[in-house]
Amino acid sequence: MTRPVVDLQAVAKVYGTGDTAVHAVDGVSLQVARGEYVALMGASGSGKSTLMNLIGCLDAPTGGRYLLDGVDTSGLDDRGQAIVRNRLIGFVFQSFNLVARTSALENVELPLAYQGVRGAERRRRALAALDRVGLAGRVQHQPSQLSGGQQQRVAIARALVTDPVLLLADEPTGALDSHSTGEVLDLFDDLHAGGRTLLVITHEEEVADRAQRVVRMRDGRVVADEPAGTRHRVDVRAGAMR
Repeated sequence: MTRPVVDLQAVAKVYGTGDTAVHAVDGVSLQVARGEYVALMGASGSGKSTLMNLIGCLDAPTGGRYLLDGVDTSGLDDRGQAIVRNRLIGFVFQSFNLVARTSALENVELPLAYQGVRGAERRRRALAALDRVGLAGRVQHQPSQLSGGQQQRVAIARALVTDPVLLLADEPTGALDSHSTGEVLDLFDDLHAGGRTLLVITHEEEVADRAQRVVRMRDGRVVADEPAGTRHRVDVRAGAMR
């Protein structure tokens, strides 16, 4: 049986102690299979952002066990987490996080430079990643010369260039108009169809409906894990669309 890419086993994150302790993530068990497309949803304070940080090895759990593509991350120090994070995860953020006054090509090359990949190979792989997201004609453009949707596609190319086992996207359409949102979601659909594993954190039902599964959190716990669109389909049958 193929091991899951994400395997959370009763994972917890507690801030503070005693009466003031905050259980931001409270014993969450969750698996994301290889090639699966999952949306994580929840209101502000639900714990979804904390859980994203744990899954992304940006923070360490205070309890439970987390295996990322079979690697037990739970006991890793900061350096160990950084190595696993850079090798196995591609991040996409709402704010793009591109380096200003630097070309799209150079932005996409950055993760490879951190990995010590030589110049010619970096360029080849970065050009291929930009072509994959439809920006082969914009490789020398700086972020200020690109639309929001194009900047996010550069960020996706940067996330893909290391061929990570997990693409982790945090509110990837939050800063985009409806047209650019559609382009990014279509790209995610294509990546999923090609076998890429995606986990998207979002508060938008339109975004979540593109996924296979929707995981919903409340008060640090998973309260629903269902196929995308389930609630919408139930409401339609009941004659009360939400």
